Amino acid sequence: MTNEQKAIKATIFSIIGNTCLALIKGLAGFFGNSYALIADAIESTTDIFASLLVLFGIKYSNKPADENHPYGHGRAEPLITFLVVGFLITSATIIGYESVSNIGTSHDLPKSWTLYVLGGIIIWKEYSFRLVMKRSRQTNSSSLAADAWHHRSDAITSVAAFIGISIALIMGKGYESADDWVALFATFFILYNSYKIFRPALGEIMDENLHEDLVEEIRVKALLVPGILGTEKCFIRKAGMKYHVDLHAIVSAKISVKEGHDLAHLLKDTLRKEIPELGHVLIHVEPDDYS
Repeated sequence: MTNEQKAIKATIFSIIGNTCLALIKGLAGFFGNSYALIADAIESTTDIFASLLVLFGIKYSNKPADENHPYGHGRAEPLITFLVVGFLITSATIIGYESVSNIGTSHDLPKSWTLYVLGGIIIWKEYSFRLVMKRSRQTNSSSLAADAWHHRSDAITSVAAFIGISIALIMGKGYESADDWVALFATFFILYNSYKIFRPALGEIMDENLHEDLVEEIRVKALLVPGILGTEKCFIRKAGMKYHVDLHAIVSAKISVKEGHDLAHLLKDTLRKEIPELGHVLIHVEPDDYS
């Protein structure tokens, strides 16, 4: 299974899961008198659209290079990530607004059975987070990581709802709004997660030097190629699921231009074989001395 197929499969898993949970939360919140669950259902609804965006981004970013996009379409992924972050912030805003509105509204205590619903949701969402995040690391997909954090933020709001409903049920009359207060507090966790998703995607767009481990791996693999004496500059740009590399390789000053050219191609082919996540590899040949 290719990285693209793994990412698409994980995203479809998210879409189906979020659709089911949005319905379960909405019905449980309505019939169980829990505004926190209703707010949770609203977030799951926005998660559906966010996952659809991720699916589009993954498919588009993996289109092959063409005349107008010689480096491929990978930059679409961080752009989609920005939109997903927008959905997260929107969710947090809606939940915060609804919580503040409901705090001053008189309503009945939540039903005790809603705790069982929330317990199942928390377990499922944490499992979903771990599964999608694992696929994100396997495929180097920033938008898939954003989708994974959607699951984690959903789990956080569900934990908050569980705590709030528990307080309301234990303390009784006068504490009906406990789940609203906790849901309001959970919005700050969602906003913090939004920043954690946004920051690396911004670094990808800005070509920040964030890949020291990969640089070191490239240097080690390069020395395994006969004729490569060392490496100098190594710049890496991430685009979608691929890393594009500019590498200065040191060779003997006594070899011919043709031999240097052949060595550069051998080094490029070796690096792409040993490190499959590499995309374009540009090798600049440097002589070991100038005598």
